[in-house]
Parts: sequence; structure tokens; C-alpha cells
Amino acid sequence: MNILCLIPPHVPSYFNAGHHLSVFMTGAYLRARAKGVQVSCLDGAALNMTWRALGEVLIQGFDLVVLVNDFDATDTFERTIAYIRALSPRARILTVGRLSCRLPNLFFTLDLDAVHCSGDPETAVTSYLDHLATSEKNAHVSGVAVRHPDGSFSPAGAAHPLPPGEWILPDITEIPHEAYSRLYLDDLHKFCGIPERLELVVPVARGCPVGCEFCDVPPLQGSTERRLSVARTLAYISDSFQKKPFEYVSFYAPTFTLKKGWVHELCREMIALGSPWPWKCVTVAHHLDREMIALMGQAGCVRISIGIETLEPIPMTGLPKIKHTSKETFDTLAGWCRTAGIELNCFMILGLPGDTLDGVRATMEAVGAAGARLRTSIYTPYQLMNASMDHRAAAGFNRHLFATDHPGDQERSAYYRMFFGRDSQPTAVMNRIPRRQEATHG
Repeated sequence: MNILCLIPPHVPSYFNAGHHLSVFMTGAYLRARAKGVQVSCLDGAALNMTWRALGEVLIQGFDLVVLVNDFDATDTFERTIAYIRALSPRARILTVGRLSCRLPNLFFTLDLDAVHCSGDPETAVTSYLDHLATSEKNAHVSGVAVRHPDGSFSPAGAAHPLPPGEWILPDITEIPHEAYSRLYLDDLHKFCGIPERLELVVPVARGCPVGCEFCDVPPLQGSTERRLSVARTLAYISDSFQKKPFEYVSFYAPTFTLKKGWVHELCREMIALGSPWPWKCVTVAHHLDREMIALMGQAGCVRISIGIETLEPIPMTGLPKIKHTSKETFDTLAGWCRTAGIELNCFMILGLPGDTLDGVRATMEAVGAAGARLRTSIYTPYQLMNASMDHRAAAGFNRHLFATDHPGDQERSAYYRMFFGRDSQPTAVMNRIPRRQEATHG
């Protein structure tokens, strides 16, 4: 069976290479676990692919196209499906991803054969392949709703989390790293990567117990964290750096320092190797302390990103208690990072229920005064997405535009000016990351 795993061409609102790994991890898993398959993986969503180029791929003919969906990334789905139907007419089309797990009904209206509704994408695809191979067509498929001949969809069967020992890490030769680097060149766009340096993303964990109401991670990946072993993590980094001139590592995990013992083991192993790889991670302030930050700095960490969201007391009440961060706590944390030589990168939400323009400005000023990098986003309450939404309504949940009536017009305009106005403080963290190649990433 000839399979294509595809992120279709679209213009991204935000770019985080980690969000694109599912297409490559799914393909790698199929090669390792499914019999008699030939798998190609293609990410066309990094301003790196034309519709002509996609057509040249599809005309080769596929038996199954795994179409990866995501929040604010389905504007081109209908056109992509039309190309698949015309150019690979025998192909079944299964969509997998974060948005279909949140709103499966949204995809039942499209010309798809199956829709991923829950669980990990790797197991969704293998379960669907098992379904295609069996004569028992009425059985519920784990995590997948399957279209019947009459156009209706079967309910998805129960999905079970894929243990980290069974994850197959991406084949770096398939990933368009240079295209990703071009998207990171202008740091004032506030995308997640570091300009002028080639990034290796390492997916070390899935799931998060923190429980922010607006976050998509627990409903999709679970509230219990699953994490790779330190040994496997380091082996993947070492092997990847030998194959390609990567210059830093981005650890892709919802809350990187959640498991303190794991982080200490990783850092000690890196230090023993001479701290050869600059790296960055994302976590929450609650799971950081002076000792850990110092150790991370010794192990090569150059950036820690935290979701402070707000330093204003009233909107803070809508966050989980462990996300409540006072200005004093923030200033102390920022001081620890400066001492360790680590850039502190602060995620902040504009328009949280209960916030004020004065409070938002005060938080922004506190971040700037601490010498930290600020990355804002517009409040996007994913928890309010519902089955009655059409594609246009769902596309409004994009962290660029307010998706509900909150806040009022005057405040909304001010928040947009804050968000889309370019600040004057691009990162300088790349100066701490040695170059391994002469060519620019542009």
C-alpha cells in the first residue's frame, strides 16, 4: 500500500515546527509497525509548496492519504481534497490532527473517508489500516469515525494513549528544516524559533496536568504526561547532529520541567558530555527553582519559555493556581535566569477575562524591565468551540483575532495594536549559539 502523510499548503498564522512533527512521526510509525506499506511524508505548510508541486506528488498515485489538520489550518482543505480525488482517485482520505479531535463533526461535512476523533495520530492511522484489511466493516475503529456507503459516519471506538516507548522519532531527512528557518528569520514576528540558527525539534513529552481551561493539550493528549527516556532523547540528538548541521535543540513538551528528576538526569548527562548542544524548552514558573535553572544553564540551555499569561490579580483567578505568578515571584525567576545566562521568554495573553489595558501594560513593562523576551497572543478560548461551528467559525480561533464578543470594541482595538505592533527588542540569543555552517538560513 502506498501512503502519503500530508500537511497541505496553507499560510500559517503562527509557526512552531513542533506542531508539524505529527506528520513525520506518523509516517515513521507506519514504516516501523505496518506491513507492506510504502510511506511518503510531506509538509507543505511552511510557505514552501505550490499547488503545482502538490499535484506533481499526487499524480504518482496513492492508496491512502493521511491529511493532517490543525487549528487555523484548514482553509485549504477542500481544495486539497479536490486535488487528491482528481489526481489519486483510488486513495482513501483519513484526516488526523488537533482540530478533528476537538470538532470531529466539522470534518464530517467534507469529502473524507475517515476522521480522527481521539487518541494519538499514529494509532488512529494503524487502526484504520487494520479496518481496511478486515471484512468486519461494522466494527468501531479505535479513535476514528469511518464513513458508511450512505454518507453517515460510524462512532469512533475507544482510543488508548501510545506509550512513549512505542513512539518512533522523525526521520530528519524528510523535514524541510531550511524552510522552517526562513520563517524564523524575522524575530519580531514572535514565532518560536531562533533566527539564523538551524533547529532540531525533539518531541520528548505529550500530555499535561496543569489544566489551563483554554489549553488544547489535556483534551487531546491527556492530563497524564508521557515522556521519552533520557537515554533515547540523547541518542536521537547525537545521531541527528551527526547527520545534519543543526545548531540548537528545541525540546517539544507542554511542561518540560514537570518531572524534576528527569530534567536533572538529562542535564547531568549533557554536562558529562561537555554540554555540546545549545537548547531551549517551555515550562511553567511553578516547576522551576534556582538550582534547576542553574543546572539547566550549565547543561547548555539558552532559553526558557514560560506562560506567565498575566501578572494582573483579577484575570489570574481564571488560571490554575500553579499558574498564579506575582510580580515579585516573576522578578526573582527572571534574576535566576539572568544569573544562569538563560534568556527568559514570556508568553502573555491579551484579553483574558477580567484584564484591563492598564494591567496588560504593567505586565508588558515588567517583562521588559526584567530583560525578558515577550511573546503575546490574543485570548482564544478553545473550550468554547462546539459541534455547531462551521469551518469559518472554527478558523476564527486563531490566536490572532478575538473569536467571541469579549472584549469590547475599544479594548479590542487597543489589544490588536499591542499584538500586531512590532516591538523594538528582537532576541540576541543566537549570539550564544555557535554556527556550524556558513550558509545563511534565508
